[in-house]
Amino acid sequence: MLDYTKVTETSSNYTDLELMNTSTILTSMNNEDKKIADAVALCIPEITKLVDALTERFNKGGRLFYIGAGTSGRLGILDASEIPPTFGLPHTKVIGIIAGGDTAIRLPVENAEDNKEQAWKDLQAYGINQNDTVVGIAASGTTPYVIGGVTRAKENGLLTACITNNPGSPLTKAVEIAIAVMVGPEFVTGSTRMKSGTSQKLVLNMISTALMIKIGRVKGNKMVNMQLSNDKLVDRGARYVVEELNIPYTEAETLLKKYGSVKKAVESYKK
Repeated sequence: MLDYTKVTETSSNYTDLELMNTSTILTSMNNEDKKIADAVALCIPEITKLVDALTERFNKGGRLFYIGAGTSGRLGILDASEIPPTFGLPHTKVIGIIAGGDTAIRLPVENAEDNKEQAWKDLQAYGINQNDTVVGIAASGTTPYVIGGVTRAKENGLLTACITNNPGSPLTKAVEIAIAVMVGPEFVTGSTRMKSGTSQKLVLNMISTALMIKIGRVKGNKMVNMQLSNDKLVDRGARYVVEELNIPYTEAETLLKKYGSVKKAVESYKK
């Protein structure tokens, strides 16, 4: 018997969904979504604590690992995968791991989330060490894969945190920093890919973006280390260089292509 209320499983505030017309369904969903940002705002003290501790470890060569199952695991992988193109860091610095391995990104892997030993094995494959940070993501706060992973990480001296939607859940008690976003019941009862998943995405955005700013991957308000992987990004980068150096666009574009990033182009020009 659980000793806390599992908010993510409580009944929807709406009923007879199948009898609603399309506009009513969408308006009702939107009304529920409006509650998410306010719920995340209440967690800013815990998110701040995590970002500051994470930054300290990153500056010592540490890495950030996300572990999760299902939707939560996929969101961790999504956030990690956006760090190299957006901020120019290698893919080995922020890493998302999902129960069941890469197959589970697109297809469910039976019973993968129920193995409480597998996450630590998955983490060990990366040569995990005490400068690293492990963030477990689980809307329910009860996923064995995630709880097992953060528990072993904490025992081995790593910084541990979680993102969940059930305050007081076992996951919150297994980590040092618990981010529990109270979004309330889902529009479709128990469907945590909805409000819970959206809140997780917001928190992940905040953690990784704040970290990148604090370790110097942003200047002013610009992504000066982004990968120049297509014409749109080259154009954006050239305009950043024009703005910073007050030089013609063609010269800025030439510098950018020569040095490979806005930051390096600007630094080279100023020398």
